[in-house]
Amino acid sequence: MLRAAPVLLAIVLGLSTSPAPAATKAFRGDYSLSFLGFPVARASFESSYEGDAYTINGSVSSAGLAAIFDDTRGTISSKGSISNGRIRPTSFRADYVSGKKASLVDIRFSGDRVTSTEVVPAPKKRGQTWIPLGPNDLRGVADPIAATIIRAPSLDKVCGRTVKMYDGELRADLRLTPVSTGETSIAGYKGQTVTCRMGFQPVSGYRTDKRALSFLRDRSRIMVTFAPVGQTGVYAPIHATVSTEIGTITVKARRFEAID
Repeated sequence: MLRAAPVLLAIVLGLSTSPAPAATKAFRGDYSLSFLGFPVARASFESSYEGDAYTINGSVSSAGLAAIFDDTRGTISSKGSISNGRIRPTSFRADYVSGKKASLVDIRFSGDRVTSTEVVPAPKKRGQTWIPLGPNDLRGVADPIAATIIRAPSLDKVCGRTVKMYDGELRADLRLTPVSTGETSIAGYKGQTVTCRMGFQPVSGYRTDKRALSFLRDRSRIMVTFAPVGQTGVYAPIHATVSTEIGTITVKARRFEAID
């Protein structure tokens, strides 16, 4: 799991911006991740919005049979602001321990650019199929958690956008297109939702011969359902499915609520 957990959440989620709420608001979401119907991971995220600033903290751990073969636990944090209709992350950090092996990804931003990236253990030497980051690839990007913050004036404006995502190595474009609207009921929330289809396009920081990425780009069907977070104008994912070469991955919210 290591870096895969936040990256997967980013791939199956999306981003948008609009004016931030004036008062402090806090929310919590508990999620499960399953593969072929079997639980493999769980995650919890708490987010707060105060003026133009946002802070998101989360934890991710393996679950079910996956915990027996790959006992991974980690924490994730993302901070930034929303101004002039744009999200501007300032920091992202993911710390993981898998067995006895510790890993981290730390990304820092200034303005609309990435200023530093630290990945431990350091990436291995790249081969001839590697597509390096271009000079402008890290401008106007969102980290994997900032890419889950959606602000829109209404439910029907959530889809119809392209997200520039950077996870510390991979730069990809995530394109959201509208599919349908509906209603759902889960612990902490009952109301309207919107479902988007997500297209995945790797840009740089990846190997062209990596089959999993090629499948996501060319053949995968990625569907994401969003629900409003109170009256903040924020929309958050509550359900997503990703088809892979060997089966379907499902991310589902078990609880989705405001925190007093």
